[in-house]
Amino acid sequence: MQISVRNKLAGTVKEVKLGAVMAEVIVQVGDNQVISAITKDAAEDLALKAGDKVTVLVKSTSVMIQK
Repeated sequence: MQISVRNKLAGTVKEVKLGAVMAEVIVQVGDNQVISAITKDAAEDLALKAGDKVTVLVKSTSVMIQK
């Protein structure tokens, strides 16, 4: 599959917190964590669980840099 996203971060799922409608997915990327809010259905369709190797895709009009 091809995708236009250029910001791709390889990581490992640390935790999946399922809510009634949404899921919070915590992904360990090196020394950092990325937390993503996705639909519960999407998390279940992907069968996400701790230890899964995933790719975090970031496409945003507002990405900030701090130094």
